[in-house]
Amino acid sequence: MKCALAILLAVAGSLNACELCAIYSASSARGESGSAFLVSVSQQYIPHRILQFEGDDYEFDSVLEDAYLRNYITHIVPAWNFSSRFGVSLSVPIILREFRRVEVSSLDGLIDEEDSTSGLGDISLVGRFAAIQKSAMDYSVTLNLLAGIKLPTGKTDRLENEVERAERDRDFFGPGHPHSATGGIHEHDLSLGSGSYDGVFGTAFTARWKRFFVGQQLQYYLRTEGEDYEYGDLFIASGGPGAYLVLHDEFTISLQGNVFYEWMDEDELIGQKSESTGFESWYAGPQLNLTVGEHFSFNAGVDIPITIDNNGLQTVPDYRLHGGVTWRF
Repeated sequence: MKCALAILLAVAGSLNACELCAIYSASSARGESGSAFLVSVSQQYIPHRILQFEGDDYEFDSVLEDAYLRNYITHIVPAWNFSSRFGVSLSVPIILREFRRVEVSSLDGLIDEEDSTSGLGDISLVGRFAAIQKSAMDYSVTLNLLAGIKLPTGKTDRLENEVERAERDRDFFGPGHPHSATGGIHEHDLSLGSGSYDGVFGTAFTARWKRFFVGQQLQYYLRTEGEDYEYGDLFIASGGPGAYLVLHDEFTISLQGNVFYEWMDEDELIGQKSESTGFESWYAGPQLNLTVGEHFSFNAGVDIPITIDNNGLQTVPDYRLHGGVTWRF
């Protein structure tokens, strides 16, 4: 942190024309100006190994603590900016989940399954409108409004298994017992798709003054029912300040500090709330951004959990790694 601050102070000062050109090139490489066709490929790695009950570590010596989930998610996103104000993008996720699922069921006893599942996730089509766009020599401000739909393209066999077990348990135990299994990794955590058409809404705000900038995003996923299972609505707020550390005619390097807030409502299973779903969490971490010319950009970052307040018994993330590249044609 002290080294980064020293670099930041060393490069601070008034911008000359070349530096402004470098900033413009960086914005252009990320597709923030003008009409263009872009393709982005991003990768996330999220390991879940921490067993928590109601927001606290699960302290009992239990076979349930042997469960884990490793999520590898690749997003391929072609996008077309019709102009600087209007654009549309298609997000295509390719998912690999490696897991060990350990549950104790009233009817099935101990369930211990170690395997992997992979394939296409749910595709999203999202439109963009720039409600505010102001740019000058020393500053710029942009506010994008986003709206779209998530399509049920991912496999839902895991959800179907969980629904069948829940219906069987309800018939055996009576109403009020939709799921009798106890564990941190459930089949809905492993499903590649939701089986539902969901609304996607959001905003993306960026502002720059000379070398310094701030970025902020809001996202809301309005869930609907699919396969007798309805995932809880999801709200994400993220963003933070940053600065260009290196400004050159051919490339730029910037560093940003991000904070993430996430809230997810409880899922509904065969018409009843699932008590071991839903959470409220905070993450924070740095993100490094690199642009080369007016066509290529790269980013990489890590999100460290500050607090995760989950409902019931869940296995939650250790951290999140993410990175991506964008090519502007």
